[in-house]
Amino acid sequence: MKKQFVHMKGTKDGFILRLDDQCAYVDLVEELKGKVSEGGIDGKVDVQLHLGYRYCSDEQLKELVEIVQQSEQLSVSKVQSDVLTVHESNQKILESQQDTYVGVVRSGQILRAPGDIIIVGNVNPNGRVEAGGNVYVLGKLKGIVHAGVQGNEEAIIAASRFEATHIMIADQVEVMSDEQVKIMNRTEMVCAFIGNDGRIMYDQIHTLKNIRPFLIASKGGS
Repeated sequence: MKKQFVHMKGTKDGFILRLDDQCAYVDLVEELKGKVSEGGIDGKVDVQLHLGYRYCSDEQLKELVEIVQQSEQLSVSKVQSDVLTVHESNQKILESQQDTYVGVVRSGQILRAPGDIIIVGNVNPNGRVEAGGNVYVLGKLKGIVHAGVQGNEEAIIAASRFEATHIMIADQVEVMSDEQVKIMNRTEMVCAFIGNDGRIMYDQIHTLKNIRPFLIASKGGS
């Protein structure tokens, strides 16, 4: 039995076309043309192309999209690939780095790091910290902090005393109220993170092993 190179799956938003990433490109194109020409679709339908680990040139991507859109009923809304570009790879390397800053981040000062940063000291009011990864403050956090500045929604912010005025993670922003500060500082070290609902949430630092298990993948207690 001939192996199938193109798998179609229906969703509430349209179709997903999963393209085999191991077969020859010419074989993939031939089967995709046949799949698209089958018809039987009513109305306009959005299609997501999933390429897996297949690297495609710009010309090949254009060809695949054009093949799908030869059918008047199909429109490619998204092309998803598991292959990292050089820029994405370099960005991940930067975000995996960790810097340590010992001292006070003073009012008006901006401290930046490409990856994680550990601050051994306080962040004063109107002091600002920006990091591509996580931010850990071993002191009072009273200023402005932006973690995951390149869009990393998995980034977290943790502080011994959480008294920040503004918290930002990826593209989410929250202005903290005095009441929030009072509630959080009745407990131990607090961390901020983006929850499942896409909003910034807060919890005690020991919950990180459940919220972001990858942070302790290399070492950690029970």
